[in-house]
Amino acid sequence: MKVMSAIESCRTAALGGHVARCEKCSHTQIAYNSCRNRHCPKCQGAAAKEWLAAREAELLPVPYFHVVFSLPAQIADIAYQNKAVIYDLLFKASAETLITIAADPKHLGARVGVLSVLHTWGSALTHHPHVHMIVPGGGFALNGERWVACRPNFFLPVRVLSRLFRRMFLERLDAAHRAGQLQFFGKHLALTNAQAFAAYLAPLRNSEWVVYSKRPFGGPEEVLRYLARYTHRVAISNRRLVTLDDKGVTFKWKDYRVDGPERYKLMTLDTHEFIRRFLMHVLPQGFHRIRYYGLLASAVRASNIARAREMLAVPLLPIDAIRAATTKPDESKSPEHPCPCCGGRMIIIETFERGSSPKYRPRPTPVIRIDTS
Repeated sequence: MKVMSAIESCRTAALGGHVARCEKCSHTQIAYNSCRNRHCPKCQGAAAKEWLAAREAELLPVPYFHVVFSLPAQIADIAYQNKAVIYDLLFKASAETLITIAADPKHLGARVGVLSVLHTWGSALTHHPHVHMIVPGGGFALNGERWVACRPNFFLPVRVLSRLFRRMFLERLDAAHRAGQLQFFGKHLALTNAQAFAAYLAPLRNSEWVVYSKRPFGGPEEVLRYLARYTHRVAISNRRLVTLDDKGVTFKWKDYRVDGPERYKLMTLDTHEFIRRFLMHVLPQGFHRIRYYGLLASAVRASNIARAREMLAVPLLPIDAIRAATTKPDESKSPEHPCPCCGGRMIIIETFERGSSPKYRPRPTPVIRIDTS
């Protein structure tokens, strides 16, 4: 598989690299190129930092809310076989639900903006599709003439959101089935039949779907930092991996059903099962896991943020100027990749192509023997 091939080659001689030497202490090290695959646990760190900085520069001086829409397990089962269709429905149904309820004068009566990020995993690498949203606590009045703020510490009623989301999603899912957009395999093969599919969905029409909405204690920056760990990465990071041996792969996970220190546990999976769970979260090629809706839709985001700042009496500064204001020009910039020994600047002294080895060879560390006799 293309993803696994990229991850296996990441930061190895197969992708080439360079040799860098510190201009102060002459410490020299070999750095291999990364695969830059969005599903690689070792890559995309720089892209995540850039994304975080750009989103922080767009924050408004209003309360923000963290909203999560989750799919029930029965939908998650068939979503694995229909990722592009069902994940897209999850994005659209959740965003339309929130925008519709927010525009209702009985609730907020405002046009709002939504930043939505797809997650498909739980801590144990199980398949758990859900979207995390960052939403400003207010929006433009329906006539567009003023900013409408939500109540303190309350955005929209989750029960109302849950029921409209359930209806919107199931209607679109049923339409996708009628249009022949869904495929079923294995134990779900019978769901190709319209009546069997309707019977499968029937219990979900009366069950409660999970929607979470809360103002984060640490402010929007905290939620953005949380999401930035996942926007450009995938289900598990290398720091959670503990061992790999004949028994399988052991990794850290968090049991949310348990409170206190006991919730942090270790899990060991057979190697093939670990790889299977990891690959469940590989997205279809070209699928966007970060999306913007309403006032934050990409085509109008910059103008709407400027308009909102005007309504909120915030000085109108270009976003680039806001980013520049957060840095102190009188401070010397630290090296992007400092020397691990002295913190000095590392200078590239050699590059080598894919499949090649560097000409530089590290000198063996001298062994110092101390006579204690």
